[in-house]
Amino acid sequence: MYTGITRGTFEVIRAERRPNLLSYQVELDDRLVAGLEPGASVSIDGVCQTVVAVSGNAVSFDAIQETLDLTTLSSFEPGRYVAVERSSRVGDEIGGHDVAGHVIGTGEITEVRRQGDVCDLRVAVPKDWMKYIFKKGFIAVDGSSLTVGDVDARGSFELHLIPETLRLTNLGDRVPGDLVNIELDARTVAIVDTVERLLEQRFEREQA
Repeated sequence: MYTGITRGTFEVIRAERRPNLLSYQVELDDRLVAGLEPGASVSIDGVCQTVVAVSGNAVSFDAIQETLDLTTLSSFEPGRYVAVERSSRVGDEIGGHDVAGHVIGTGEITEVRRQGDVCDLRVAVPKDWMKYIFKKGFIAVDGSSLTVGDVDARGSFELHLIPETLRLTNLGDRVPGDLVNIELDARTVAIVDTVERLLEQRFEREQA
């Protein structure tokens, strides 16, 4: 599990493609690599990845085809910077919301508005996701826990990014057409699906 508080952006230094697999390395700083061992979980642009190897500050990961199909990891190349968070530990402060690193798919940046030190983004997603996305609700975008702004039920929502978020993530560099990884809030999904199921069962009883 993660808190959705990205610890910074770090460079992809190697990306090797094989059938149904991407092997890549990210150069972390001393703080993030301290105590990191193979088998540990790290969020890379919001995707939960298992550490394969650690060599100095270079950390290796493998992404299988299912992950590549659902996320932006398929576009990784050396020189790209990615948002990183170590998995949370008991006692850590939860500054965002519970994030699992289980990306449902990608959204597309359709609008970018910059005003002074802040940046507003509009993100387009499949319409059927919108029942889980509410104004002032939580969503994880490229692993960052963010509060949803205005929503359009036809299939988009806004994000309002503060300077600290822009400093620690790539989101301020996004342009229209860019894709971002989306993880819905698990609690919201559970509540919405439960209510829908109960209403459907009630309707079926009334029609019997």
